[in-house]
Parts: sequence; C-alpha cells; structure tokens
Amino acid sequence: MKLLILTQKIDINDDLLGFFHSWVAELARHCEKIIVIALGVGQYRLPENVKVFSLGKEKNSILSFPPASPKLQRGERKRESRIIDSGSGAGMTNNIFIKIKYIINFYKYIWSKRKNYDTVFVHMNQEYVILGGFLWRLLGKKVTLWRNHQVGGFWVRIAVWLSDVVFCTSQFAFVARYKKTRLMPAGIDTDFFWSDKKIQPIKKSILYLGRLSPIKNIHVLLEAANLLDKENVDFILNIVGEAGEKDGRYFEKLKSLARNLEQKDKIKFWGKEPFLKTPEIYNQNEIVVNLTNSGSFDKIILEAMACEKPVLICNKSFLDILPDDLSRVLFFEEGSAVDLKNKLKNFLGEPREMVIGERLREIVLKNHSLNFLSQRLRESLVSNKF
Repeated sequence: MKLLILTQKIDINDDLLGFFHSWVAELARHCEKIIVIALGVGQYRLPENVKVFSLGKEKNSILSFPPASPKLQRGERKRESRIIDSGSGAGMTNNIFIKIKYIINFYKYIWSKRKNYDTVFVHMNQEYVILGGFLWRLLGKKVTLWRNHQVGGFWVRIAVWLSDVVFCTSQFAFVARYKKTRLMPAGIDTDFFWSDKKIQPIKKSILYLGRLSPIKNIHVLLEAANLLDKENVDFILNIVGEAGEKDGRYFEKLKSLARNLEQKDKIKFWGKEPFLKTPEIYNQNEIVVNLTNSGSFDKIILEAMACEKPVLICNKSFLDILPDDLSRVLFFEEGSAVDLKNKLKNFLGEPREMVIGERLREIVLKNHSLNFLSQRLRESLVSNKF
C-alpha cells in the first residue's frame, strides 16, 4: 500500500496539530510507502518509509476558500496570518502570490509523485480534495477525506462528492449525513497519554487546555470560577493556550473576567505549550474542563480521559460513549456557569478522580485509541475496501 497524506501541518511540537505526527507514524507501520504533503512543516521524527514535503507555509498565510456561511467564517476555519496589513494593496497582492505558490507546489508534488501512491488520505482540509480530486480520478487514485467539523457548506459538499470515502468521529459532524461516511475512533495515542503516578497533581487545580477562542466558551468557565470565589471555595485555575490573531478582543474579555482572580492568585494564564508537554500538563491538574458545544468531538476530552482525569463537559456528542452514572457526574448544562460551578464544587470538595479516571481511560482504550483507529483505517486504506 502506497499512501499520500495531505494535512495542514507536520510538527511534533505544534500545540494543536502535534497529535497527527503519531497518526502518520502508526500508519507507516502498515504501508509500504507514505508521502506527506503539508501546508507547513516543523520538527518531525518519522520512519524511513515516510517522506515529508511542505507547500511552503512555515510562517506565512494559510490557503483557504471563501467561507460557506458567516458562522463558518467566525468559528470553523483557521485564519490567515497577515505578513503585511491586508488592508493595503501591497498586503493583498502579497497574499495572492503566496497562495499561488502553494497551489503550484501542490500540483507539482501530486503529479511528480503520482507513481509513488495509489490512495489519498486528506486530513481535515477539504481544499486539497477540491484542488486535486479531478486529477486523482483521472489517475485512478482512491480519495478519502477526514473531516469532523459540525459546520459545512458548498465547498464541503463538493469535496465529499469528489471523495470515495469520508471519515469522521462524531455523528453530529456535517459529513455524517452521507452514505459514503464512516464513523471512526478519535485516535488517541494511549502510550503517550497516560496517568503518570510520579507526578503529584496540584491540589484543587482546574485545567483548561486549548485555543482561547469564542467557540471554546472559556468565558463560561471564568464566570463559574468567579462564582466559586464568591463562595470562598479554594481552587487554582490553569489556562493553557493562546488566542488566535482574530481573537484578541475575546482574550481581553477573558482577562477582564479574570482580573479579580489573578489578583488572588486563583488563576494563571500560561500561554501555549508544545504538544509533547501536554500529558505532563494533564497529570499536573486534578480536574479538566472542556466547554466545546455539542456537535464537535474535541480530542482534548479524550486525551484527558486517557490520563485518567475527570473531564467536566457539556458536549452531547459524548453521551453515547459515557455510561449514565458518569454522565450525571461529568456533564453540565451547556452555557450555564451556575451548573458548571456546582459540578466543580462537587469535585473540589470530594476528590475522587482516581476511581472515575480509571474508568475513563478504559473507555478510550476500548473505543478511541490510536491502535483501534489504525485497525479501522487499515480496512479502508490498506485493504482498499472502498
């Protein structure tokens, strides 16, 4: 099996996409050869049968199609990083030339390497399918797309039409409606994410890890933390992650909500951390909170579960994988700072993460481990069962 993988970034240190490095390494165990084309490339350590090529975005702007809807524009996409003020003519021209360079490199690689792959696996970015789908069909290549966002539109529909098989992890994903779509495990590397008993968690510590973006609803957590403070509950809230270029106002809102807590040393903003450090971060905290709305399938929830950490969530996508007794303990009402405050108070007052944590890890091992994902992908990618 010779596989072409297209993804946004290959970088073992990337705080958001570092996990995909282990996906490629796992797939390499089952393929004769893998070619990876990424928009940008950082540090990687992959087997010899994997060759990595960059389209040229190491610190430049990202290739994107026009948004399908205002909601998609605000929440789903990665934003363009502007080298020069895009309001100026020079900035706009520069961005156009950068995108043209990416597209030229894209076609150069998929054509020059055409004899070295027979199946295409596109991870998350449907733009690659739209650009290469017709050529791959002419070349007789099988095309698969992994996409897990709950929002979609015209361009996503075109990408699905050009794909032979579509993968997602959530029944709420936009692409889940299609007959060619297959629900897959999330692919958590449980050898990497585990409970390190040598690390003593900070007492009464709460962790948020991820982007500081409005769609992540961190403000609800800060409102809940302020309510806890008013009730004189002892805790320390650790916020790990950074705001994107377009989320500066939201970050200022978060800092305003956190001002009183920062003065009392009850909250700390740590900025982003390398992906390789995330298991240590999970293990250093007692409770993890994820506020992603229903419809997505945030891997951070499963990573924390694999580290045996109780995760307070409001995402109904996880109702099917958690037993009822755990759901009652871990779920809070979406958007409700009061309900979240009550759930946090319950855990802070009666630590029981060990018993719950062991059960949570078992769920990940059984249903969403990287090993399980590789088996399922192998059925489609390696065995060519399309």
